[in-house]
Amino acid sequence: MLRNREMVETKLQRIAEKARKEDECRFTSLFHLMNEEMLRECFQELRKDAASGIDKVTKKEYGEKLGENLNALVGKLHRMAYIPLPVRRVYIPKPGSSKKR
Repeated sequence: MLRNREMVETKLQRIAEKARKEDECRFTSLFHLMNEEMLRECFQELRKDAASGIDKVTKKEYGEKLGENLNALVGKLHRMAYIPLPVRRVYIPKPGSSKKR
């Protein structure tokens, strides 16, 4: 698993480095860099106690059919058919303050 993690980090570092060095460089799509192995590693990095997203699917539920889910996601990404759901904003009260963030 560590080797996969290093590959993912290396890939992301190369993208960041290219963006820093080449001001004129514009990324139009990074979907072609996403593959099942990379997404599997990202899934493993999710916290076990992370809240479900706007789709109400927990990490445990998604992981029950991880291979199928990742395969479908990679297919959508490569066909450019993936449309992310909007972000659900949640305000959390801060101790000692009336503010929420």
